[in-house]
Amino acid sequence: MRLRNAAVAACGAFTLLLTVPTSASAATGEFRYTYVGLDGSPQVAVIENPVGRECFTLPEVQDPGASAPAHSPRNRTDATATVFTEPDCEGDHFTLRPFTGRGSERLELRSVVFSH
Repeated sequence: MRLRNAAVAACGAFTLLLTVPTSASAATGEFRYTYVGLDGSPQVAVIENPVGRECFTLPEVQDPGASAPAHSPRNRTDATATVFTEPDCEGDHFTLRPFTGRGSERLELRSVVFSH
């Protein structure tokens, strides 16, 4: 009888674990990129501890008809960053390694997603 009660309790605990929502994980660190400001000078923006597995469209360059794309990304997070040439993580893409991934001025981007 005790073995049966233990099995039922274990099954109930396992079911409870499956139903508890998990929080989104975040990358730790900074992701930097350069964009052209309204005055025409280069500006650097930073995303700190970004949420993982969610597309992040860069607000300064989200409209392809009104702005040049960002460039020179620096991935200083603990996650892989995949940058895209278009908003909403569409278009051509390039992957940047965790901690040391970087791109030159020729690597243009408008959105990014992090692996975790």
